[in-house]
Amino acid sequence: MSRKKDYEEITRYDIYFINMKPIMKAKGISQNILSKMTRLSINTVRAYYHSTIKRVDLDVLSRICKALGCEAQDILVKK
Repeated sequence: MSRKKDYEEITRYDIYFINMKPIMKAKGISQNILSKMTRLSINTVRAYYHSTIKRVDLDVLSRICKALGCEAQDILVKK
């Protein structure tokens, strides 16, 4: 007996990335300063800055947004 799927598989979806460079530039905040402000490692800040992360850590995102004086939707951008 086969069972009918009662859901649709997602095969296409939007990709999001972090774009905090414009806000950092406008506020004159370097990666090094942001690292110190947020108490995050420079490697973590660099990974978010270059958007090389695979999964967003909400604590990290919250710290970055607080330090930059912005909301998450200001730095999360859909490709």
